[in-house]
Amino acid sequence: MNPVLAFDIETVPDVEGLRRLHGLGPELDAADVAAMAFQRRRQATGSDFLPLHLHRVVAIACALRERDSFRVWSLGNANDPEADLVRRFFDGIEKYTPQLVSWNGGGFDLPVLHFRAMIHGVRAPRYWDLGDDDRDFKWNNYVNRYHTRHLDLMDILSLYQGRAAAPLDELAQLIGFPGKLGMDGSRVWDAYQAGEIAAIRNYCETDAANTYLVFLRFQLMRGVLGDEEYRREAELARNALAKSDGSHWKEFLAHWPQ
Repeated sequence: MNPVLAFDIETVPDVEGLRRLHGLGPELDAADVAAMAFQRRRQATGSDFLPLHLHRVVAIACALRERDSFRVWSLGNANDPEADLVRRFFDGIEKYTPQLVSWNGGGFDLPVLHFRAMIHGVRAPRYWDLGDDDRDFKWNNYVNRYHTRHLDLMDILSLYQGRAAAPLDELAQLIGFPGKLGMDGSRVWDAYQAGEIAAIRNYCETDAANTYLVFLRFQLMRGVLGDEEYRREAELARNALAKSDGSHWKEFLAHWPQ
């Protein structure tokens, strides 16, 4: 089978980028720089959600199904620089050419990764192939919204209508999966300032796992998986997570009834 890679990223304000753009010196600490940016954004839009090019990636989680295995992990180490995390993500695409699966990846995760890859000079030729090197990519590539080499589940399930979009957390729970446990995206900046990068990475991993499980249900709905195949794939994921380290997986499995 073609490898399947469900992924998720977590971000914080790009404080150094904000300093450069606004001519801010070291007299303002990171929290103050971010607070200033949030305030400007609220004044302009009514929301403190920053433009995507001003997000810095602090965690990337992957749920990979290939051959006979399934695993979920965070790229790199907790203290690795952003450039290394972004490079590892695109290197994985070079290695596996996977089916990418996301929840709002077309609206958030991938555009952020595009901007950060450009800022850091990260090369990603396989990802950006539009058919120049591989003719198959002319008809099915990662960056065309209506191709499926990257499948944005939120996008396709809502038929590309923003008003019809559903939160991953709620849909996962309605299906019977755990959903978000103990953290959500709005808390990542506070957790990062408190030095809780491990908790952020754990949260990111559970989001990737939820995304993959919703993908399995999507494959069942569209007839790619039969009932027994779906059951086996879900059990493979459950058993793999049961063998994984980390208290977050014990909590995750406790909220995923048999």
